[in-house]
Amino acid sequence: YLNGNPFVDWDGKLECLSPDFIYEDDVLFNENKSKIISFRNKNIELYAIPDSVISIGDGAFYSCRSLSSIVIPDSVTSIEQATFANCPSLSHIVIPNSVTSIEKGAFSRCSSLSHIVLPDSVTCIGDSAFNDCRSLSNIVIPNNVTSIEKGTFSGCSSLSSIFIPDSVTSIGDSAFSNCRSLSSISIPDSVTSIGD
Repeated sequence: YLNGNPFVDWDGKLECLSPDFIYEDDVLFNENKSKIISFRNKNIELYAIPDSVISIGDGAFYSCRSLSSIVIPDSVTSIEQATFANCPSLSHIVIPNSVTSIEKGAFSRCSSLSHIVLPDSVTCIGDSAFNDCRSLSNIVIPNNVTSIEKGTFSGCSSLSSIFIPDSVTSIGDSAFSNCRSLSSISIPDSVTSIGD
């Protein structure tokens, strides 16, 4: 059993002899390929996640500096904590309608990510999910999201447009801090809590 990506920032040769995991093409999966644990090909620019994958694990693609485009199949239901964090070349990603949660720091420091469409299936966006996505220019929060968590869009210095739906009831600390290009925000009357 592995919790998260134990090989973050390690580029040595991995050999996996355990029958509980599958290691192929520099990608470590669980035994039935339903979860990506560690994506280790640091030179690839485009990757299509296999249809067997349901979950992308914590930090699975962390610091994949060359990765610019990723295809997520509609079998995936969650994007875990820091999954794509610190992928500075990632500029294109489509999140399928099957995804219900984007966890803490999932896209943090993806400095080339300029546009992302969040499907209405998403109900949860974790703390700092898009923190320091300096190229992100606009985003629409899906209608089923009830809270914008702490630091969700902090440091998104190019963010100039955001739509907050009536489903949102709370906005966390520093959710929009250092969003210098954001000239206005409309807080819907559904919001009852801001900050702490």
